[in-house]
Amino acid sequence: MTVTSQENSSVPSSPSSGLARHLGLFGTTMAVMGGIIGAGIFINPYLVAERVHSSFLILSVWIAGGIVALLGGFIYAELAARLPVVGGQYAYLREALHPGVAFLYGWVLLLVIQTGGMAAVAVTFARYFLELTDWSISDSLVAVSALALLTAINCFGVRAGSRVQSAMTLTAVAAIALLELFSFSCGGASQISFRPILDQRPSLNLALAFGSAMTPVLFAYGGWQTSSFLGGEVRDPRKTLPRGLVLGVLGVIAVYTSVNFVYVRALGPAGLAATTTPASAVMRGALGPRGGALIAAGIAFSAFGFLAQSMLTAPRVYFAMAEDRVFFRTVAWVHPRARVPVVAIALQGVWAILIALTGTYAQVVNYVVAMDSVFFGLTGVCLLLLRHPSSSATPAGTIDYRVPGHPWTTLLFIAAEWLVALSTFARDPRRSFIGLAIAIAGLPVYFFWRAKSREATAA
Repeated sequence: MTVTSQENSSVPSSPSSGLARHLGLFGTTMAVMGGIIGAGIFINPYLVAERVHSSFLILSVWIAGGIVALLGGFIYAELAARLPVVGGQYAYLREALHPGVAFLYGWVLLLVIQTGGMAAVAVTFARYFLELTDWSISDSLVAVSALALLTAINCFGVRAGSRVQSAMTLTAVAAIALLELFSFSCGGASQISFRPILDQRPSLNLALAFGSAMTPVLFAYGGWQTSSFLGGEVRDPRKTLPRGLVLGVLGVIAVYTSVNFVYVRALGPAGLAATTTPASAVMRGALGPRGGALIAAGIAFSAFGFLAQSMLTAPRVYFAMAEDRVFFRTVAWVHPRARVPVVAIALQGVWAILIALTGTYAQVVNYVVAMDSVFFGLTGVCLLLLRHPSSSATPAGTIDYRVPGHPWTTLLFIAAEWLVALSTFARDPRRSFIGLAIAIAGLPVYFFWRAKSREATAA
């Protein structure tokens, strides 16, 4: 990736010669799935059942959320084919919209989106890990140790980080498969009933309830976009990254839809809404206390896998920012043997550890929910602009992958994401506007770095 010397450069940066292209289709697909599947799918489906109250609607919401996620996967797949460079979403925003918009995304990603989410998941991992081991140590120590270990592993190279992340993702999928197997083989009679949907006529209240239920579902499906950050380290990225994105999202749709079918079958809509730990409830019902221990292990592995994926992917954005001279230049340093941005990896790890130690991770995540959806929608706009014949940012040559149904499918994805953002601002305006303030606070920082870059170039 070359340094962007002009603020409004329209020529895509080439992949950095410092990073090694070691990831194939399997590693890329696992990165997609690992960025989506976390501990939440074992815990949070009750939120959907609280908002829609029939088997049909609960499953329909998860399928609809999967369709939106797939549309996003299609969009990012074409963007990856057009701009197969390190930084992914950061690079798309920079080339199609403005370097300042891209910087704000990277700024919020580092300060709160990625690191806050990592701190929260690290604490979740710690609590389930301690439940399994009965060790009498603080969960903060376990969370910090997990973050430090993954930081170190990823500094050894992208292959090392990818192997750990792939292993944890496959373990999480295996835990979900076991949950489904034992539920069918050892569980009671099915609680699913599609009869109530016949009595529910379409109405505004029903539409609002469905839309409200879509919010936690879209959040649960979020994370596939982070695999695009690895564009500079994927072999044959114009083909491999789009295929990995689509295959990964399809795999998660299958996992999420099937596990929610199991939840509704075992607990029923009312039972699902009444428990904040549906996976544990299903496994205890099937296997007793042993089931609770088994699913606790699955949640711990799933949380650790998400941490591994986050540590693997997001530092490439900070690396790209540094190469664009809008961040500390040392963050762009690549280890000559490992060929990974070790300073960027360490920066993210240290910041996530600090958030975990201060205990502010829950507030941090709440601050940026709306902003994350705003940037998703803006990335969809990037494709509209890059598809335009007048766009000079589109690389020459044939694009091997194109979004089916564009522009309507792209517009649907943008609308869905911005509706989530508006819903979040309406439901939690205080935290949403704090997130907006954090993003806007990055503007003077961006202009400071741009001025500093111009001075260095002039000298």
